[in-house]
Amino acid sequence: MPVALLALAISAFGIGTTEFVMMGLLPDVAGDLGTTVPTAGHLVSAYALGVVLGAPLLTALGSRVPRKRMLLLLMALFTVGNLASALAPGYGWLLAGRVLAGLPHGAFFGVGAVVAARLVRPDRQARAVATMFLGLTVANILGVPATTLLGQHLGWRATFLVVAGIGLAAVAALARLVPDLPLDDHRGLGRELRALRRPQVLLGLLTAVFGFAGVFAVYSYLASMTTEVMGFGTSAVTLVLALFGLGMTAGALAAGPLTDRAPRATLYGSLAALALALAAFRFTVHVPWLALVTVVVLGAVGFMTTTPLQMLVMEKAKDAPTLASASNHSAFNLANAGGAWAGGAAVAAGWGWTSPALVGSALAAAGLAIAVTAGLLDRAGGRPGASQVVARGAGEPVRTPVPSSPASGS
Repeated sequence: MPVALLALAISAFGIGTTEFVMMGLLPDVAGDLGTTVPTAGHLVSAYALGVVLGAPLLTALGSRVPRKRMLLLLMALFTVGNLASALAPGYGWLLAGRVLAGLPHGAFFGVGAVVAARLVRPDRQARAVATMFLGLTVANILGVPATTLLGQHLGWRATFLVVAGIGLAAVAALARLVPDLPLDDHRGLGRELRALRRPQVLLGLLTAVFGFAGVFAVYSYLASMTTEVMGFGTSAVTLVLALFGLGMTAGALAAGPLTDRAPRATLYGSLAALALALAAFRFTVHVPWLALVTVVVLGAVGFMTTTPLQMLVMEKAKDAPTLASASNHSAFNLANAGGAWAGGAAVAAGWGWTSPALVGSALAAAGLAIAVTAGLLDRAGGRPGASQVVARGAGEPVRTPVPSSPASGS
């Protein structure tokens, strides 16, 4: 794999760390700023709002900016947002800092996925994209626990200073390792918007909203399940979250080669496994060792959905993939917010701490139904699949598309 993917993975590590670390720092932030934990919880939503707004907006504004320069600008904005969060004098300023830090998230992964795919042969594009996402999963194993521990001992501001430092390191790595890539000769905002309106692209985004919401219906309340249902103490929460992160990493490693061979089959299989694992978690959560095993499985099959979704959306918008790719991350963050809301609504209704698992299973099943519908429409249309999802840039040699496996359904 090209060394440039390391720079993309470092950037993803920083983004993943700042996205999830706030969940573990809410009591510290609330105590320091003189507010309540539920009010401080809006800081999690503020970041997600930044992602949802920033993905299409910044991608559109940068539609004619060379991709390497765009990556550098987005990572610089990410660094500024985290530095602003560290230096925020009050709650309102911290809220603004979190929105600012979230703005480049979706656009970075959208542009980064296109860059990663263009650095390798067509039959290895999914593996290249999965390598970039590996930084996101490793953040949940190392970055989030380490920076949470740091924030608990040195104050939450130290956490965001460290994340800003990771952002600076990512900027240096991008500048050094990522090659200059020419803009596509057909590139333009109008073409990107037309690609985004295609039914198959919209169905892919809808699959992400429902399917991935199943993951966050449970993940958002995993800490409470650990102490209230599994019977562990609060000190075990970090371990349980790290196990979920280990599962995510395993899923990301498996998703790349599987998606290169059969994207639709990988998506169907991961969503079906996710629905079943979430339903099973409703029962295994009462047996501590089974609960821990299921947490790893949930992380693996949940994150295994991301690479095939990303590649299928890019393939369906392959002549203008950047905006569609970035919008996919808006869809994932809508899933985060929607899943957390649905799981919380079940708990608030008095259904108990295990009810988010059943809610998540239903959401994952809905995502699978949408994905299957998209696959059937593809077959009905008789469209041939191809593993090459990114159009060539000006001056690049023509690559011959590689037919997809019949199992892919693309």
